[in-house]
Amino acid sequence: MKIAIGSKEKSLASEVSDVFGRSPYFVITEIENGNIKETEIIENKSVDQTGGAGISAAQLMAEKDIKAVITRNIGPRALDVLNQFKIDIYVGEGEIEKVLQEFIDGKLKKMN
Repeated sequence: MKIAIGSKEKSLASEVSDVFGRSPYFVITEIENGNIKETEIIENKSVDQTGGAGISAAQLMAEKDIKAVITRNIGPRALDVLNQFKIDIYVGEGEIEKVLQEFIDGKLKKMN
């Protein structure tokens, strides 16, 4: 399962970004059998768009075959796009490594 976390910096030690569509980076992690198999950090090219950044970021998640995103906050349009692609949304905050483990342990709350 591939998940994505909005990140403030290009590091697993970074904090989860405040808003999904304006995350400077996305940490994309493949989880298999409760273990982190592979991790990639990509730049969010739509972060500086004047409008529609959340929609563009959500479309990127679909292109990358992401099954779940973890964020602190998400705008309504990005939420709609993620829902259209059946990508689950979880609320997480703090250091990315910690949030990843919380996800694996089933401790994160799913956003409606």
